[in-house]
Parts: sequence; structure tokens; C-alpha cells
Amino acid sequence: MFLTGSSIIRGITAFANRASARALHISQLSMAPIKVGDQLPAADLFEDSPANKVNICELTAGKKVVLFAVPGAFTPGCSKTHLPGYVQNADKLKSDGVAEIVCVSVNDPYVMAAWGAQHNTKGKVRMLADPSGNFIKALDLGTNLPPLGGFRSKRFSMVIVDSKVQDLNVEPDGTGLSCSLADKIKVK
Repeated sequence: MFLTGSSIIRGITAFANRASARALHISQLSMAPIKVGDQLPAADLFEDSPANKVNICELTAGKKVVLFAVPGAFTPGCSKTHLPGYVQNADKLKSDGVAEIVCVSVNDPYVMAAWGAQHNTKGKVRMLADPSGNFIKALDLGTNLPPLGGFRSKRFSMVIVDSKVQDLNVEPDGTGLSCSLADKIKVK
């Protein structure tokens, strides 16, 4: 079979179109960080044990929720400042219409439960574990912190209304303690 000039061009064009479509499809799969107005990704987190799954979309459906994430349980900034600030401000946030306050970390549920017990979070802040980092990866708010074991969450906070992000505060360096603290939350 002989190819004419026009059939070669059609073949190259068809190949280029398929390659282009494939590249476009791949770029659509790559995540961009979650932003205000976005729907939360469906993800299961764990509370107290691996047997107690909490779907974040179900938890936030129809209510106002403050969610904050930390690089690691029992780490100095998280234990001395971040988590205690939310525990201390829980009543104020709830009086502003917040139904739940949730702390998330890429840790196992037993570690999160022990950390919560140490800080008296019961009835104030729900301690949810993201052991594989699936939720944090879906938000595209992860970071690599080798001294803490590798993949961890950036430090951030968000106000969620009916499973949509209403306000988002990501620490500029991913780990600092400024815009994601409890006293910086803007509940509308």
C-alpha cells in the first residue's frame, strides 16, 4: 500500500489530534489546590479507630463546619498553639453558627484520639485521621516533611458550608502559624 501526500498529512493530523486529546485529558486529571467555592472531595476519614469511618462530605452536608489541618499530632506548633486555640475558641465559633470543628492530620486514628484526649477536645473539636493522606491529596494541600515521616498536610483552615469551601486560609510556607489560627477564622 502506498501513501499519498494527503493521506500522510491526514495520518499525522489524526495522530496529533489523538495526542492532543490525550494530553488535554491528562491535564484535566491533575489537581489544582482547592479554592473558595469548590465542593469538598468525597473522602473517608477516621475517628478514634479504623472501624469508625467519617465521610467528610456527609459530615459537612447542610451545616457550617470549621476544618483545620496540621502537619502532625503532638508536634510543637500543633500542640502548643494550633489545636489549643481551637479548643479555647470552640464556644465562640459555635455561637457564630458553626456546627462542628474538625482537626485533620495525616496520622492514624489512635494517635489523633490520644492527642485529642491530651488536649480535652471532647465536645469541642473532632479529631479525624487521614492515615493515607487521601483527603489531603485530593485537596492538593500536602507537603513533604521528611522529619515528620514524609507526606503530611500543609497547615490550613477552612470554613465549609454545606460541603462547599466558603473561606480558606493556607499558611504561606505550609507550616507557619499565622492565617490558619482559630482567632483568624472568618465565619459569615
